[in-house]
Amino acid sequence: MHPKNISIKDYTYHLPEEKIARYPLAERDISKLLVYKTGNISETIYRNIDEYLPPDSLLIFNNTKVVEARLLFQKPTGGIIEIFCLEPHEQYADITSAMLQQKKVLWKCLVGGASKWKHGQVLEKKINSGRKEIILHAAYREKKNDHFIIELSWQHGNMSFAEILHHAGAMPLPPYIKREADASDNERYQTIYAHLDGSVAAPTAGLHFTDVIFEKLKNKNARTDFVTLHVGAGTFKPVKSEIMQEHEMHAEFIDVSAGTIRNILSHLHDHIIAVGTTSLRTIESLYWMGVKCLTDSGRSATEITQWEVYDKLPQDIAVSEALQALLQQMKENDQQRWIAKTQIIIAPGYTARIVKGLVTNFHQPNSTLLLLVAALIGEGWRKVYEYALKNEFRFLSYGDGSLLWIP
Repeated sequence: MHPKNISIKDYTYHLPEEKIARYPLAERDISKLLVYKTGNISETIYRNIDEYLPPDSLLIFNNTKVVEARLLFQKPTGGIIEIFCLEPHEQYADITSAMLQQKKVLWKCLVGGASKWKHGQVLEKKINSGRKEIILHAAYREKKNDHFIIELSWQHGNMSFAEILHHAGAMPLPPYIKREADASDNERYQTIYAHLDGSVAAPTAGLHFTDVIFEKLKNKNARTDFVTLHVGAGTFKPVKSEIMQEHEMHAEFIDVSAGTIRNILSHLHDHIIAVGTTSLRTIESLYWMGVKCLTDSGRSATEITQWEVYDKLPQDIAVSEALQALLQQMKENDQQRWIAKTQIIIAPGYTARIVKGLVTNFHQPNSTLLLLVAALIGEGWRKVYEYALKNEFRFLSYGDGSLLWIP
C-alpha cells in the first residue's frame, strides 16, 4: 500500500491520561528502556544502554536547543495576548541567522487572544536582562491561514533575538503535559548537549542521555556524532484526515556538517543508530538529497517535499553513491555545512536507507511519529506499545523510551 492511502485509524491505541509523564524523573538516565530486537522484548534503564549496542555503533544525536518560544504580552486594558514563536519568516536563510538578528525580526507565530489584538496595535513587554530594562515590542503585520506574521523589535542593539527570548519567554512544554513550565523545565526540557537555538520542542529521546552514558559509550568504542534539526510545533500536529494523503506534514530545517556526512559514510557497514525521530528524519533526508544531486530532476537538493521519495525519486541508488554526491556538491559550492529543509514523511511502505536502529520515546496515538515507528518495525509496534502499557512505562516527552532494532 502506498503511504498516501494509509488510514490513521489503523495506527491508534488507548493511552490513559495517567500514563502520560507530567514531570521528568529525578535522574535522566534511570528512565526505563524497552529493547525490541527480532520480535523479542527486554527491558533495562538508559544508563545501561551501552550493554545493548555493538562496539562498532555510531549514534547520531540532534543537538538543537529549545528556545523560550512563549511570549506573554499584557494589553493596556489588562488582557493577555500570548505569542508562540513557530519559525522565522522566509526572508531569512535559516533559523540560526534569524536567531542572531538584532533590533528586530519577523517571525511566524500562533497568537492566543488574536481576536482582541487590533491590527496595527503595538504591544509592549518590559524585560529585565540583568543589565538594563529592555522594552520588547510586538506588531501584528499579517494573518495567514494557520499563523500570523509578527514583527518583534527591541531597542538594545547588542542583543540577539535568541537572547531576547531567553530573557522574555517561557519554555514551550508540549500541550499534553497540561501544566505551566517551571524553573526546573529550563534544564530538564533540554538535552545536555543542546547547542544551536531554534526548536520549540525538545528532541525527547536525547533527554535521557547523561555524561555517564557518554563515557560508557566511549569505553565501549561506540562513536557519537551530531546533526541539527530544529523541531517545529508541527511535531504535535494531530492527523485529522482519514487518509494520510490529506495530511500536510510539517517542514523543518536541518543543518549537518560535511564531517558528519563523511562519518556516516564511513560507518555504513556498521550499526548506525538515530537517537530520536528527528535525527532519523535528518539522516534519511540526507540520502534523498544526495539522490537529488545525482538526478536531473530540476528540483533543489536542499528541500525534500512530503511525498517525492515515494513518487518521484529513483529507489535504486546506493547510499554511498548518494552521500558522496552530496559531499561533492558541498565541495563545489565551498560549503562546510549542509543547510536544507525537509518535509519527509516516514510511514509504512518506507525502507530505511541508512539507520539500523532508533532510540525513541513512546508517541501519541494517531500521530506521524507512530507511523514512523511502524515503518521501521512493522506490526511489531503494537507488541511494543502493549508491553509498555502493561509494564508501567511512562509515555510521551518526559516519559521512558525504547531502543528499536530494524529487522
